[in-house]
Amino acid sequence: MLKNYFKIAYRNLLKSKGFSFINLTGLSIGISACILISVYIIHETSYDKFVPNSANIYRLVAQYNFGPKTEKDVHFSANMARTLESDYGEIEEAGRIMANDLFYGAGTNEIQIDDQEMQHHEEKFAYADQAILDIFSVPLVFGDSKTALEEPKTMVISESVSRKFFKDQNPIGHVIYLNGNREDPRRITGVMQDFPTNSHLDYSYFLTMSGVEFGQGEQERWIQSNYQTYISLRPDTDVSLFDQTFGATIIKKYLKPALAAAGYAMAEEIEDKASIYLQPMTDIQLYSSDIGHESGFRNDIKVVWIFGTVAVFILLLATINFVNLSTARSANRAKEVGLRKVVGSGRSNLILQFLTESLLLTLIAFAIGLVLAQSLMPVFQEMTGIELSMPWENGFFVPVLLLSAVLVGCLAGFYPALYLSGFSPINVLKGKLRLGGKSGGFRSGLVVLQFTISIVLIIGTLIINEQMSFILNSKVGFEKDQVIQLYGTNMLGDKDVTFKEELAQLQEVESVTISDYLPLENTKRNGNQFTNEGRENIDESISGQVWQIDEGYVETLGIELIAGRNFDAAIVSDQNATIVNEQMVKELGLTDPIGKKISRSGQLNEIVGVVKNFRFDNMKQRVMPLAMFFGKSNTITSVKVNTADMPGLLKTIENKWNEFAPNLSFRYAFMDDSFAQMYDNVYRIKTIFTSFAVLAILVACMGLFALSAFMVEQRNKEMSIRKVLGASIQGIFRMQTQNFISLILISLILAIPIAYYLMEDWLKDYEYKIEIGWQTFLVSGVMAVTIALLTISYHAIKSAMINPVNNLKGE
Repeated sequence: MLKNYFKIAYRNLLKSKGFSFINLTGLSIGISACILISVYIIHETSYDKFVPNSANIYRLVAQYNFGPKTEKDVHFSANMARTLESDYGEIEEAGRIMANDLFYGAGTNEIQIDDQEMQHHEEKFAYADQAILDIFSVPLVFGDSKTALEEPKTMVISESVSRKFFKDQNPIGHVIYLNGNREDPRRITGVMQDFPTNSHLDYSYFLTMSGVEFGQGEQERWIQSNYQTYISLRPDTDVSLFDQTFGATIIKKYLKPALAAAGYAMAEEIEDKASIYLQPMTDIQLYSSDIGHESGFRNDIKVVWIFGTVAVFILLLATINFVNLSTARSANRAKEVGLRKVVGSGRSNLILQFLTESLLLTLIAFAIGLVLAQSLMPVFQEMTGIELSMPWENGFFVPVLLLSAVLVGCLAGFYPALYLSGFSPINVLKGKLRLGGKSGGFRSGLVVLQFTISIVLIIGTLIINEQMSFILNSKVGFEKDQVIQLYGTNMLGDKDVTFKEELAQLQEVESVTISDYLPLENTKRNGNQFTNEGRENIDESISGQVWQIDEGYVETLGIELIAGRNFDAAIVSDQNATIVNEQMVKELGLTDPIGKKISRSGQLNEIVGVVKNFRFDNMKQRVMPLAMFFGKSNTITSVKVNTADMPGLLKTIENKWNEFAPNLSFRYAFMDDSFAQMYDNVYRIKTIFTSFAVLAILVACMGLFALSAFMVEQRNKEMSIRKVLGASIQGIFRMQTQNFISLILISLILAIPIAYYLMEDWLKDYEYKIEIGWQTFLVSGVMAVTIALLTISYHAIKSAMINPVNNLKGE
């Protein structure tokens, strides 16, 4: 019997080629989209779960409520880890990581191996305690993971770095020099396996923290925060209770007295306005979007939910197509059902027959969708920027696919099977059944659902594109165009100033500055607390940034000086002066800031200039108070140029570089490109969302196209009679399309509030964002109606143009 069902199902698929093609194409697209997005979601939700003890590993997060907005940070003092380990028996181990600090060698470095002259630029450096290797159970290819970072001046490198520089040899014992400092050798004591792509620990070099001190007394100072702190809890720990209590105790026992001793007024309110809590390691990748100054890329759980929802929508649209077309085609199957019932077929047999057809079509679609997904995987990898692959090694993957195929087939075929099997054989065979009309209301509801989803996706695509355009094209308060960044200037030693001066003499160069503090992510940052002079123990201090710049910085970056003057190397007192931004003036409550002094860490600095606010973090964060000081942080040289021959100028600069650093490769970037990279993730989200939204709309239109064909076919005789009675082509076209247009307008009314709510929720993560205006909804409505009209016009025009004789000659 089952074999017979499949044989009949196969024949029906071949008989209705148009219907089968629409359904197969729609389902295949939906399934391939679901598979691709599922692979992405599996990757994103699997972060750090490969670590053996991942369920018991946590990172410390601090939350501050001192400013106008709650801020979170993951950087703590050097002694936080050892204090936790000694004070709390629940903690097995605690360790620290310091990353992305250009001054101390974390982040990027120029390296020399042993006695080689050639320097190599390398990234992904971090300082780490030995405990970090233990907490994360980092496997070592060479060396002892229990002792690799215990001794001073040691380091662990990744397996890929080892292969790059040492081929297949054991590199243990070799020496690496950082940034040309031959007096500070780092001995390789271990080679660790590369961290997988689903690890937030994206490091290739671990420099030991043993024997390291970043400033006198820094290791004992509670108010200097440079380190991310990780802990592993004992398995029997009541995590909830521990999380509720330890932070308040640490603040009261250690942090508050330290702040009071340093003279910070904030010490009085620290217990009420600050907290420390645990973040599960497996949550770091997807639940850190509200944490400032993170090292490395972090995704957002909202993005994962959005993509998952879009995938379900596409599959749902394809399933709706199947239901709509199956019920609309009832005219083609009614007599078959009637005859089957007359010769003794029961309703359950008919239901099973129709479900078999649905399952067969779905299984074929799943096979095609799987092939499509595999073929499109390289494109999808490029869109996401992640190395993804089909998880064939996962024992659940194939069974889940098969189960999904059966489930989708049953869901898609259940209503059509129930509907078609319910025809009365007497009415069908007498011709008294109004075929295809009985389920008209249900089909209309499904069309409304389809286009509600489609319009939501159209609105979402428009808003995401608007926000992206706003980010990349809005005024940021500095000039990023025609600015070249040269990396590795610190390797020039005391020749860096001479190099800067020679660049400034080039005709095409307008100005030059040397500073690692740039309005770009992954450049140097340094925070501190500020108060007005004489108010240190009275007013609540404000958090702000402390940057070192030279006299060419403001001009090179085109930052607007709105009061006072720029730094001048000839003025000795400028060594203790500062230029602040508008936000610093505002939060300190200064009305006439020039000449006033501000206090930080016991030092007083006179304000000599005020610059207009410029954005130095991404638009998800507000502009913080900023104080710039006269000095030099010399890893990056920024050159403002004015030339139409950029390749020629770059060659000239490279030749100049080779004169100063013959053993160091010339590396540069354009600041506008670096700025765009800050929003690379948003751009990827836009591309992926837009691509899948277009697929969803395509699937919906395919269904509408086929549905309009069936509806027009059912009304051909009616339209022919109307035409004989004098109806115009325009009138017939209007009659054939007005019902669909009405459904689209209902969809628009339903979609607008849904889309508004969803996109407002997405935009609230941005401190600087667009306002969602009525124009977006108007454009979306016009697009939806236009798409629908274009989709159904072919059949409507064909119906209006048909010769009535062809439809009425048999009557």
